[in-house]
Amino acid sequence: MQSKINSFFKPPSSMLNERSNSPPQFCDDENDELAIWEKSQHTIVNTYTRRASKFERVSREECSSNGRNLNKKRSYAQFHLELGQSNFLLQGCSICGVKYSPGDEADEKNHTVFHKNFTLGIQFKGWRNERVVHTPNGERGRVILVLDSDPVAQRNKVQEVVKMMETELGEGWIFHKLCKVYIFVLSQRIAGCLVAEPIKEAFEVLSCSVGERGDGATQKKVRSNPGKLQFGDIVFQREVIKRAPSEVSHESRNGAILCKKEAIRAVCGIRAIWVTPCNRRKGIATQLLEAVRESFCRGYGIGKSELAFSEPSSDGEALASKYIGTTSFLVYKTGNLCR
Repeated sequence: MQSKINSFFKPPSSMLNERSNSPPQFCDDENDELAIWEKSQHTIVNTYTRRASKFERVSREECSSNGRNLNKKRSYAQFHLELGQSNFLLQGCSICGVKYSPGDEADEKNHTVFHKNFTLGIQFKGWRNERVVHTPNGERGRVILVLDSDPVAQRNKVQEVVKMMETELGEGWIFHKLCKVYIFVLSQRIAGCLVAEPIKEAFEVLSCSVGERGDGATQKKVRSNPGKLQFGDIVFQREVIKRAPSEVSHESRNGAILCKKEAIRAVCGIRAIWVTPCNRRKGIATQLLEAVRESFCRGYGIGKSELAFSEPSSDGEALASKYIGTTSFLVYKTGNLCR
């Protein structure tokens, strides 16, 4: 049988023996009243409470946290609504080519900044030690030459422009250490960029005369037999005439450029040239080519016949033929460098 709790608070037997052996004490009435008063005022009461279990403590914390959450205002924001649309996740810009997520504030902000830099040009406040090699006559703007030995800040700016060019011209081939980079600055923005490299030889493009196709067949005027349509005394006659195009179309070559087998000496190769969309048709590409001819070789001006282009596109082909003055301009292979 379990013992009562009073048994735990009984004095030990040794103390009881000492009290029994001690001589009896005699107190008067006053001392007895004082002892009774002290016992009544100095009473020790022990109170015991049962410890809460772990499950009860967790439930109390959850209730308190739920109470705090209910007091807060809930915000309901709808980001995307999928209705089977094709551009649910990403949408591509038709001008700058960047893909972004519509409705995402940060993504749309980044696209706006990149789109502005792509169309107008990257912001450029200038450097203290600029290598200005060409200034257009009577026009605003200047052409700055940047080499691989220039300070890090200038080379980083070149890398930023090259990344912008790669969105339209392709990645991973535009720039290397032997290149000389020409940037056209207009209204504190980089409006155009040209990358040139030293070469040893190039090949002349076979010219196509106007009115001839790439396969050598000559286009002729074709007149169909006239057809007549008569209503009583009124006669209608129809005649269709097919005319040859006034200019040679770039599609007639099917993307291939025919060249002569004999190599020709060339000094400078135009690896890539690019102008921002808002600044095209303003002669910026021509000014960049003039800057290359004036400053590519020290103390020597390069002639137009010594410039070569690296497999130009249709727009590059039109620029080269217009600048050189003939469709028989020079092209070169990018691996044939002068080291």
